Amino acid sequence: MKNSWKHSWLGHLVAKKDKSRQSPKTSMPGRHLWRILGSLVLSQGILLSTPVFAQTAPNTMSYSQLIDKIEKGQVSKIEVDEIQGTARVRLEGQKATDPTQVVTLFDYNNRELYSQIRAKKIDFEVKQTADNSAAVSLVVNLLVIFAVLAVLMAILRRSTQSQGNAMNFGKSRARFQMEAKTGVMFDDVAGIEDAKEELQEVVTFLKKPERFTAIGAKIPRGVLLIGPPGTGKTMLAKAIAGEAGVPFFSISGSEFVEMFVGVGASRVRDLFRKAKENCPCIVFIDEIDAVGRQRGAGIGGGNDEREQTLNQLLTEMDGFEGNSGVIIIAATNRPDVLDTALLRPGRFDRQVMVDLPSYKGRLGILQVHARNKKLDPEVALDMIARRTPGFSGADLANLLNEAAILTARRRKETISNLEVNDAIDRITIGLTLNPLLDSKKKWMTAYHEVGHALVATILKNADPVEKVTIIPRSGGIEGFTSFTLDDEMIDSEGLRSRALLLNRITVALGGRAAEAEIYGDDEIDTGAGSDIRRVSSLAREMVTLYGMSDLGPVALETPNNEVFLGGEWSSRSEYSEAMAIKIDRQVREIAFGCYAEARRIIRENRALIDRLVEALLDQETIDGDEFRQIVDRYTESPKKQLAPR
Repeated sequence: MKNSWKHSWLGHLVAKKDKSRQSPKTSMPGRHLWRILGSLVLSQGILLSTPVFAQTAPNTMSYSQLIDKIEKGQVSKIEVDEIQGTARVRLEGQKATDPTQVVTLFDYNNRELYSQIRAKKIDFEVKQTADNSAAVSLVVNLLVIFAVLAVLMAILRRSTQSQGNAMNFGKSRARFQMEAKTGVMFDDVAGIEDAKEELQEVVTFLKKPERFTAIGAKIPRGVLLIGPPGTGKTMLAKAIAGEAGVPFFSISGSEFVEMFVGVGASRVRDLFRKAKENCPCIVFIDEIDAVGRQRGAGIGGGNDEREQTLNQLLTEMDGFEGNSGVIIIAATNRPDVLDTALLRPGRFDRQVMVDLPSYKGRLGILQVHARNKKLDPEVALDMIARRTPGFSGADLANLLNEAAILTARRRKETISNLEVNDAIDRITIGLTLNPLLDSKKKWMTAYHEVGHALVATILKNADPVEKVTIIPRSGGIEGFTSFTLDDEMIDSEGLRSRALLLNRITVALGGRAAEAEIYGDDEIDTGAGSDIRRVSSLAREMVTLYGMSDLGPVALETPNNEVFLGGEWSSRSEYSEAMAIKIDRQVREIAFGCYAEARRIIRENRALIDRLVEALLDQETIDGDEFRQIVDRYTESPKKQLAPR
């Protein structure tokens, strides 16, 4: 039996509580932070502390019950825990495996209890259990402090980044590559050989500048790439950087302009400062029309931010300070909106046209994009190139990709001519829908499309028929007739003769003429609406732009007269009311004359039209060669009708 009567339980507990209430005084500058930390620690202590209440469990005993059992001699052993302030009581007759009774002691210096224990000679022992509450509380408090500090550091870092972004608001956002690794070379760019030849000088100057400087030549400071969308302007700029192997900056024109005036100009200054530090180098500005539009154009003045940015760009390209070694390459498909000061020599000295590819160009583009495609041996790229006049490089790449998608969807191993033809129709016309049922609508559609194809086959200067189909397409197209355009004959829609334009008007009216001849004027429908709009447009251009009428070689209208380019609010009439009447009369004469010619051709080949319609209804699609064979077989000698003049 261990005697520890000299220990004062109550004094020990009170001293311990007083010690836990004391806290060192701090005088840190961030008192608000420490207030937050203190509040969290106190909250944690309150939540994690174990309140001391009277135990009501089955193995507990009250202090009065303990005194009563001691007096009756029913207690055999008492174990006191000073740390927890409890006593474990074992009664007489209990087994060693039975649980002991727990008594909460509120008074450590109870002499009455000790004297009774001594008088009854009860086995008495004092034990001190390990107190881990302080360590656990310390660890939890440290975790809370670390979590709060992490949150505060994240907030501080975010605010610092915001301040840094505000300071870098006027910095250039150009992508920079010390050694241009665009992955594109001149061999990867096809269809624009003339543009590549002109830009080869830029590459040579960057590699061997002494060849030009020895004879006093100066390389152009700026090169402007002009062309329709998808012709490869951006690809050509990447090829220049890849061939030259010099530092390469690339940025879009829209990245200069912000809502705050002066930010764009600051970015221009920062861009050219970096470029001069790394010269010789190339700076590529894509879509420069976003920042280089005419100053002061539009209604109510211009955009101050864009004009300030343009002014700074003009100064950096050719101002008091030279920018030798920095070559600017810009791309746009709207050169008509650019400011004249930007296009003058000394800024953009050279303007390179990147036009739609010709037949040889399309063939080269197809060969480039067919490198990673599994083509069937029967697929001829030259035939695809002949069938796709007016396609840009992006269109041709999309064509082969759509053909590959159709091949995978149909679970084939290689791309065949069927997938290529379907891809061309899908891009130019639309998605294929379910065929029409055998009804009057289907018969009228067949007569309409055969009327187009037959008139085009009979006329001398018309475009040859490529395909006639009555399978509907998305967009409300119930059938269509496609034609093969000849690059050499019409120069890719650049030069068109009067006979060709008249024949196109006649062919466009062939569908309406067939409906009128077969079903009568009262049964014609709205299917020829798009044809008539095209006829009106072509006829008016012939009269007012090309001088192909009785009014003589006079241009009576100016195309592309738009308000945002600085023009007037309403376009001024360039002719009198009397001339307007004459123009309308000439347009009507051209349209009516071509319509009469189309009806004459339909009327003279009435039996042939019925045979062609039966074949079209049976097959739903007839290609151009088969259509011409049927026409040749049912006509003794094909009549080549001259277009009306």
